Amino acid sequence: MSDLEDELAFQLKAAKIPFEREVRCHPVRRWRLDFLVEGTKIAVEVQGGIWSGGRHTTGAVEKEYEKENTALLMGYKILKVTAKHIRSGQALEWVETMLEKERKH
Repeated sequence: MSDLEDELAFQLKAAKIPFEREVRCHPVRRWRLDFLVEGTKIAVEVQGGIWSGGRHTTGAVEKEYEKENTALLMGYKILKVTAKHIRSGQALEWVETMLEKERKH
């Protein structure tokens, strides 16, 4: 878990949004989602290292796409966020907006 993930966890707790971290999202594969809002299929994937040559900027990103696309097909709603989104509060706003939409349906 990264400092960015810890920062988002702090924001979610402050907003009283229950969540789990590192949640397995596939019955066979070892894939995990960074965050899952409890009682929903709203997931958040933190895209770290996009400016430093991390996994999300190399060929390894194909494995990430495979995981995320499979999760989407399984009904998960995935928000992909960066440091900028977390630090500005935008990531939290997106989670809150998705929760509002879920409650209306």
